[in-house]
Amino acid sequence: MAAIEVEGLAKSYRVYLKEEGLLAAIRGLFRRRYKLVQAVRGIDLRVEQGEFVAFLGPNGAGKTTTLKLLSGIIMPTAGTARVLGHIPWKREDAYRRRFALVMGQKNQLWWDLPAQESFRLHQQIYRIDPKTFARTRDELVSLLGVRGLISQPVRELSLGERMKMELIAALLHSPEVLFLDEPTIGLDVVAQHAIQNFLRHYQQQRRTTILLTSHYMKDVAALCRRVVIIAHGQIMYDGSLEGIIDRFSRHKVVTLQFPPDGARPAGLARLGEVVEDSFPRVRLRVDRRQVPETLAGMLRSISLEDVSVEDPPLEEVIAEVFEQVSRQPEAAEALTGKEA
Repeated sequence: MAAIEVEGLAKSYRVYLKEEGLLAAIRGLFRRRYKLVQAVRGIDLRVEQGEFVAFLGPNGAGKTTTLKLLSGIIMPTAGTARVLGHIPWKREDAYRRRFALVMGQKNQLWWDLPAQESFRLHQQIYRIDPKTFARTRDELVSLLGVRGLISQPVRELSLGERMKMELIAALLHSPEVLFLDEPTIGLDVVAQHAIQNFLRHYQQQRRTTILLTSHYMKDVAALCRRVVIIAHGQIMYDGSLEGIIDRFSRHKVVTLQFPPDGARPAGLARLGEVVEDSFPRVRLRVDRRQVPETLAGMLRSISLEDVSVEDPPLEEVIAEVFEQVSRQPEAAEALTGKEA
């Protein structure tokens, strides 16, 4: 049985449209205008046990709504979902003890109390055996290197330190499924790297099923082999990281290294878009379909010391995809599909 099974899951909201001004406010008392917002539009998703899946999309794509549905915080408008065999919105205690949700912009720890006090509260909520609790807490505290911080009030901790405490609190009951919503948002590079290393190690050791949303592509590249992209409430891609570049990138980056004592050839701009000109090193963006022909022409007519062909950075490809679907909502349907 898969850890997560979703079929036709949808969520819509009626949003009140409030007009500006006193008269409009008075009219709104008697006649209100609403619009229907389709946050999630009939998605299908299957995640096997032990998978670490990135769930990506532009702001407003439906990522957080989907995680809230799968964790039972909100009810769907249509469709079905099962997580570990449970229907999330039934909110059964048996299910609550088997999953955890960490939201980078929400706190679950008591602000004015030391984290260790919140940990004790979680022990009581989840009815964790004292010996098991102490062992798990000590292991997590050691892995995240925060032993000297758990006795400080949470409000005195840095953002990165608070996120580490949030992760410890979420994992004390050893959940089988973990939903992570922007766990590294706002963190500096050092804190991001520490969180990445911890999650990689923890997931490999425990084989926990993890669904991660993040706008930091370094999180995705470091942790996930499978990527699901959602836009306008619909899944538009489900496959490997490498497949994203193959499917959505329209160009490659060609780096040319010229002899240092040679003259700069004319007409490089005709070969592709010049993205860096630090002669004798020049980088071009070339249509991926024209790369073989362009390289052959270069080698015949230009003296080169070295040449390399690379895919564009993942961040650049993802940004292009997000920009495309944000400008043209109908593009989500045109791009929808699953990697073969």
